[in-house]
Amino acid sequence: MPNLAQIAIAARAHAHAPYSNFRVGAALETSTGEIYTGCNVENSTYGLTICAERVAVVKAISEGARPGSFVRIAIAADTPTLTPPCGACRQILAEFAPGAVITLVNLAGLSKSYTIADLLPESFNDSFLR
Repeated sequence: MPNLAQIAIAARAHAHAPYSNFRVGAALETSTGEIYTGCNVENSTYGLTICAERVAVVKAISEGARPGSFVRIAIAADTPTLTPPCGACRQILAEFAPGAVITLVNLAGLSKSYTIADLLPESFNDSFLR
């Protein structure tokens, strides 16, 4: 089993964060063992900035991974405490990776794992649309 946390830390190096200098990396693993990475990409308007988690999900889907196939996700940031996904990323993960184990890591070696239900209880889902 690959060290997903180390892969997320490596992905962090590719972040485009000239405004905040807050670099985040993410790595997703599918049920078939494929790994997709992402990093945050900032824009001067901030509202158009995209987080590492969403980059990784969109990259995976655009390369043929199927929603629901993600089993593990690691999110890495260089902060003294762990950095959880923002609300938008939590909603994306609730839809595309509902059963995945989400592990938050920092560069000091601190880590903790969650499910999306831990991070976003009572999430919006397609059952509301039926």
